[in-house]
Amino acid sequence: MTELLFDITFWFATPFWALMILAPGWRRTSAIVASPLICLPPLLVYAALVLPEFGSFAAALVDPELARLREILGQGSGAAAAWAHFVAFDLFLGRWIYLDSRARGHTPLLISPLLVLTILFAPIGVLLYLLIRFTTTPAPGRTVPMEA
Repeated sequence: MTELLFDITFWFATPFWALMILAPGWRRTSAIVASPLICLPPLLVYAALVLPEFGSFAAALVDPELARLREILGQGSGAAAAWAHFVAFDLFLGRWIYLDSRARGHTPLLISPLLVLTILFAPIGVLLYLLIRFTTTPAPGRTVPMEA
């Protein structure tokens, strides 16, 4: 079961990544990606992997030590849970980059490759997007969210 959950996790996120990267200007892409619920399937996989072994995971995470984390992540359920965690949060971050970049008027020619990088190396993708975000001004006529 762990192997199956691992295998399907990324496939739950793939359609949304494909929309943001390959069809960023399609009117339905923004409507679909607007919901944070697109992250729900990998989050449910994470819960299905962690809840049966909650005590082990909690012990490793409440007082993190490298050896203990290595032990839990070295198990099938730990590695699969970590993968589901990565997929869900990478998608959430990619969703934010997509929506924020659209609001700021950034060209998809810049953002789509950045989203591919975010799939593979989310912290680097987010870091680069933050550099773009804080070193450019929104396109004229664009309404940027207040938290920007």
